[in-house]
Amino acid sequence: MVVALIIACEVGFWVLLALGLGARYLLKWRRTGVVLLLCEPVLELVLFAVTAWDLKNGAEPGWEHGLAALYIGYTVAYGHYTIRWLDGHAAHRLGGAPPPVKPPRYGRARAAHEGRLWLRTLLGAAVACALLQGAVWYVGDDGDVSSLRAFQWAAIRVLGIHGAVALGYLIWPKKAPAGTPEAAAERRKQEAHR
Repeated sequence: MVVALIIACEVGFWVLLALGLGARYLLKWRRTGVVLLLCEPVLELVLFAVTAWDLKNGAEPGWEHGLAALYIGYTVAYGHYTIRWLDGHAAHRLGGAPPPVKPPRYGRARAAHEGRLWLRTLLGAAVACALLQGAVWYVGDDGDVSSLRAFQWAAIRVLGIHGAVALGYLIWPKKAPAGTPEAAAERRKQEAHR
């Protein structure tokens, strides 16, 4: 049941997103679009409630409960970011707005961008680990919580891998190819510091 609900929440996320952006930009119903987009967090609350209810009714903690916690953590951390990114593209394609600003590709600006994304991953991992720890305490000594602990370690591993990637951009910043505006801006910045 929890797995089906996770799938339904993911499908519901994209359906609500498409309906919200469609209402906002195609039908010009801005308030309706905003209301539909604000319904997104309700999906996570339903998933959380059903997962807790499943455990309360004596379900053995399993991988589906861990996956639900990871899904909720990811959505808390990256849901708004994804909606904002897609809203910018929909505004450009459907609403006549200028194209959204692309993330930086080179140098310290890219490292800062990757660092901000890592902070989102930190938030997602913290939410997932907190939910999983709450489930461990809730189940207590009455059940096997090894799968919940395994998902906590999975969240921590993802956080560590993403942190290593973000740190790599900071230690070894990618240089802009010669002749690009980014390379010219970097050269001017270096000359100004001399």
